[in-house]
Amino acid sequence: MTIKKIPMTPEGLRKLHELYKRLKAVDRPTAITALSVARSHGDLSENAEYDIAKETLSQLEKQISDVEAKLAAAHVIDPATMDHDKVVFGATVTVLDVDSGDEITYQIVGVDEADISAFKISVESPIARALIGKSEGDETTVKSPKGMRILEILRVEYIG
Repeated sequence: MTIKKIPMTPEGLRKLHELYKRLKAVDRPTAITALSVARSHGDLSENAEYDIAKETLSQLEKQISDVEAKLAAAHVIDPATMDHDKVVFGATVTVLDVDSGDEITYQIVGVDEADISAFKISVESPIARALIGKSEGDETTVKSPKGMRILEILRVEYIG
């Protein structure tokens, strides 16, 4: 069975490593301590604190396992090393919404790195899928909650 690679930027990998370290070094020991304290309160059959601590630790172990799987499947793509002719993963793309006249700059990142408040969009998002493969000056149509939008690509950059 082949592991499906997960594209991410170097920044995304760094943040994933930080999360992993925090989960293992801080969150897990805290949850284990909370479980131990709850267990010391006696009868486990009617100990809500114990049940909550046990569930918290279980969810934490699943999160650690998920992060380990993502780290194992990580395929790091450094935007600074990309060909600047076309929009691909890692590109920072400035577009003009033809209908509204708004200029918006997006960076196309991995699914786990997406943060719309920072204009980082998932490589799997409708906007990213519409932009990938296009070049400066191209127009593309994107289906959005507000209907179809026409975006003109003004600038394609690869910022490390």
